[in-house]
Amino acid sequence: MASWSAPSPSLVEYFEGQTSFQCGYCKNKLGSRSYGMWAHSMTVQDYQDLIDRGWRRSGKYVYKPVMDQTCCPQYTIRCHPLQFQPSKSHKKVLKKMLKFLAKGEISKGNCEDEPMDSTVEDAVDGDFALINKLDIKCDLKTLSDLKGSIESEEKEKEKSIKKEGSKEFIHPQSIEEKLGSGEPSHPIKVHIGPKPGKGADLSKPPCRKAREMRKERQRLKRMQQASAAASEAQGQPVCLLPKAKSNQPKSLEDLIFQSLPENASHKLEVRLVPASFEDPEFNSSFNQSFSLYTKYQVAIHQEAPEICEKSEFTRFLCSSPLEAEHPANGPECGYGSFHQQYWLDGKIIAVGVLDILPYCVSSVYLYYDPDYSFLSLGVYSALREIAFTRQLHEKASQLSYYYMGFYIHSCPKMRYKGQYRPSDLLCPETYVWVPIEQCLPSLDNSKYCRFNQDPEAEDEGRSKELDRLRVFHRRSAMPYGVYKNHQEDPSEEAGVLEYANLVGQKCSERMLLFRH
Repeated sequence: MASWSAPSPSLVEYFEGQTSFQCGYCKNKLGSRSYGMWAHSMTVQDYQDLIDRGWRRSGKYVYKPVMDQTCCPQYTIRCHPLQFQPSKSHKKVLKKMLKFLAKGEISKGNCEDEPMDSTVEDAVDGDFALINKLDIKCDLKTLSDLKGSIESEEKEKEKSIKKEGSKEFIHPQSIEEKLGSGEPSHPIKVHIGPKPGKGADLSKPPCRKAREMRKERQRLKRMQQASAAASEAQGQPVCLLPKAKSNQPKSLEDLIFQSLPENASHKLEVRLVPASFEDPEFNSSFNQSFSLYTKYQVAIHQEAPEICEKSEFTRFLCSSPLEAEHPANGPECGYGSFHQQYWLDGKIIAVGVLDILPYCVSSVYLYYDPDYSFLSLGVYSALREIAFTRQLHEKASQLSYYYMGFYIHSCPKMRYKGQYRPSDLLCPETYVWVPIEQCLPSLDNSKYCRFNQDPEAEDEGRSKELDRLRVFHRRSAMPYGVYKNHQEDPSEEAGVLEYANLVGQKCSERMLLFRH
């Protein structure tokens, strides 16, 4: 591989003021409000820092919702892949795919994982990242409702325990596990014995401490080894004692990459292709990928086929301002924009558009073949992307998050992203990450919220020295302090200040703001 050289600086053109669009969620004609800029080019580090301040890209257009004014506030959401455990519904989707690949089985009847029809009508009208990935038709329960239902269920179980004596029941710790990191594979069961002097049932085994149980397991293991050694010495077949069942849940990778029989009905291959017309693989698959996009838009968004032009497809899903980078300490594929293609039996059935950045994999969009909706490709691709992030983390240790675009609590159909846990929401005022469990009660009361509970906290990354901001004027890069000395229009500074406050001090010093 050629030696890596530092990328050229980002070059952006900021559109002063706010832009209003029809909201893709509530359909308010001019309710969706955002700031925007055109990125002629952008480094992956600059884009990483921008999305950590609430920005998002659609093609080369980079926009930031006006959170306290837009009709449906859009909060940046990120998942923690390293701590992620698939829920029961996630496992169901993965098993469904394995059955289809192995035996060609297709789920019948009502499938709760069918993707719903999304509401985006324009790239910047709503979340262009994962809006089509809703595979659960029911709304996500609020934290308080969920916690209340679990607690009431436990109270009923505790009542029955008092009546019937010692029984196994779900420990309250499971509430935190279900809410904090997704529903665990198995509920945490604790054997509860009656209190001393309260008429213990001697017919039932007493409650044993964890230390005693560990000793018992070690004793059984020693017996197993001794029995096997004795049998081998006497030339007898080895008869092992039954192994204790492990309560360790299967990892996401175990569920995704299970081996298939040699005579499997179908073959699925996932390919990562740079989103660049200079890449031979991207070029050779472009027409098939575009045909899939057209089929998806017509079936899911009811667009007329003639509206789905190659130029639109290229502008929004192929063109990217991100410059590809291949530093020595980065992932093998490098950083930049990619298409993750899902090939089934030699044809593309889904494409996930991804940005691989220094600290995260950012999901941009997904389109898929509607004929395979029964496979819940929205959920399946999200789980594959989480596993992919974990894989990249092994080579690039800083890359440890999966960004899912925007979470819109005021739109019930968009709450599904909160099901991938543990996850955080970005505070729209101080730009710190807050666990989603702490945010949901506030969002139930108000669609716009400041998640940082410290009233004294400020935006630490805000612009503090405007003169250090960099501009590009007459083919030259210079500090704004130098540039403004040659300008006669003092009103220009208001737009520059607005831009600086939105992108923050770090980006304002690195990116070049184009000036006419």
